[in-house]
Amino acid sequence: MRKKIVAGNWKMNLDYAEGISLFSEIVNMVRDEQKGDQLAVICAPFIHLNSLAKLGGATVKIGAQNCHQKESGAFTGEVSAKMIKSVGCDYVIIGHSERRQYFSESDQLLAEKTAIALKNDLTPIFCIGETLDERNNGSYFDVIKGQLVNGVFSLSGEEFSKIVLAYEPVWAIGTGLTATSDQAQEVHAFIRQEIASKYGESIAEGTTILYGGSCNPKNAAELFAQKDIDGGLIGGASLKSRDFTDIVKTFNS
Repeated sequence: MRKKIVAGNWKMNLDYAEGISLFSEIVNMVRDEQKGDQLAVICAPFIHLNSLAKLGGATVKIGAQNCHQKESGAFTGEVSAKMIKSVGCDYVIIGHSERRQYFSESDQLLAEKTAIALKNDLTPIFCIGETLDERNNGSYFDVIKGQLVNGVFSLSGEEFSKIVLAYEPVWAIGTGLTATSDQAQEVHAFIRQEIASKYGESIAEGTTILYGGSCNPKNAAELFAQKDIDGGLIGGASLKSRDFTDIVKTFNS
C-alpha cells in the first residue's frame, strides 16, 4: 500500500522563533490524527531544519526545500544533501516550479539533485507540472512526460521506488486557482500510467503522487478522494497550524 502524505512547504517564510512556534503547534495537533500509512512532513527553510527534527520525532517528518547537486565543494551559499541528512531530515523537495522558474533549474540538473539525494538516504519529493499556456494549448501531457523522462526515468526501478512525485500545475500555485478534482485525477492517472510503462505495474501502484496547487481544507477531501491522488504538497495552508491539521484529518473523513 502506498503512503498517504501531507507535506507542508513553508517556502521563504517564518523567522526562527516563528518557525519553532508554528511547528510545535502542528506536532501537538497532528499527533492523534495520523493512521497507519499516513505521514505528515514539513519542508522548512534551512535555518529551521535541525531544531524541527529534534522537536518532531516520529510525529512529523522534516524535509528541506532544495539541495545542491554536488556532494561538497567550493559552492558558497549552497547546502548539500549530506548536510541536510546530518541534521535529521528525511525528505527534500526537488524541482519545485519556483526553482525551475526563478533559478532556471533544468531537468538534467534536477536529475543530478535527485541522484545525490538518494545517495544520502533522503526521499526526494520530485515536482512536475505545466504552465497555464501549456495547459491551454493542450501540450501538458507531453510536458509532464518530458519532465519525468528527463528528470527521474534514468533511475533504476529500485531507486525510483524510493521517490515521491508531486504534480503541481504551475497555474494553480499561489494564485487561488485549483485544478478541479477531475483535472487533477486525469494527470495523476497519466503519471501513474507512464510509470507503469517504464517500471511496471507494481512500482507504479506503489508510487505516492501528491497534488500541489492551492490545496486547502475546503478542497482537500474531494482531491484526496480521487483514486490516484495520495495527498498534497501544501503551500500557504501549511503556515497555519489549524489549516494544515485539517488537511491531514481529511484522510480520516
